[in-house]
Amino acid sequence: MNINEYQQLLEDKIHTDDSFPYNTYLCTIPLDFSCVPIHWHDEIELIIIKKGQGFVHVDLVAYPVFAGDIVFVLPGKLHSIEEDAGHKMEYENILFRKKLLISEKDDLCASAYLQPLFRGNLLTDCYIHSSLSYYEEIRAVIQSIDDMCSTHPAGYQLAVKGYLYQFFFIIVSNHNKKAPRNTEQKNLDKIKLIVKYVEEHYAEPITLSEMASLCYYSESHFMKFFKQQMKESFVSYLNNYRLTIAARLLTTSSASVLDIANMVGFDNVSYFNRIFKKKYGITPKQMR
Repeated sequence: MNINEYQQLLEDKIHTDDSFPYNTYLCTIPLDFSCVPIHWHDEIELIIIKKGQGFVHVDLVAYPVFAGDIVFVLPGKLHSIEEDAGHKMEYENILFRKKLLISEKDDLCASAYLQPLFRGNLLTDCYIHSSLSYYEEIRAVIQSIDDMCSTHPAGYQLAVKGYLYQFFFIIVSNHNKKAPRNTEQKNLDKIKLIVKYVEEHYAEPITLSEMASLCYYSESHFMKFFKQQMKESFVSYLNNYRLTIAARLLTTSSASVLDIANMVGFDNVSYFNRIFKKKYGITPKQMR
């Protein structure tokens, strides 16, 4: 189960449909799940904080977010969502594919604005909050999109596409940032490689040796690099990822605790129970 499948356990539907690749849904942390582990995908994502507070990370930068804040996640960007201890956070997820807005190779809007933005050549704010001069314009556009999607009038898809173009006009016309240094991008690319490997292989034994080889590093350099970038050891990251998936499976499936432990990569159920309780404060059986 990769991160997209993990989120589908909550929403019970695919992110986007081929005929109109756009979707929106509500989530609450920690009621629906304790966190959304770090991941990346090819869809564009808007995270709109409705109530409470928490943290959203984009390319390893943590943003404390509050009701009204918006986080704009471009394709390929590393991102994660987690609770602020003791606080709930309700947020809306909007996901859509690039193909919704780009159809022809010689489309001026695509070649001059959207493609450079999606490739990372045209940088903008990813954390949109009330201190920004264009915040209210963005809020109004998103509210208009939500209204269309809640009432579904005839032809609402046309309106949604129109509002999305308006969203990108506001974003592009307010870009003012420099591109990241080449070394920073290389580090992010390494982390993306590691994250994707864990998503696809977490149920299998994963050693530091194979992860180091994946990055063309020695084991010692890999451990140092990962700790510098992620602020935790690789073993801790892998265990936390596995435990997050396990917690979701405990509340959405009838599989036994032993089977779930094996499904997420733990071959020792006693160890699984011990670190699960350390992370969540309750045993797997109590969570169920």
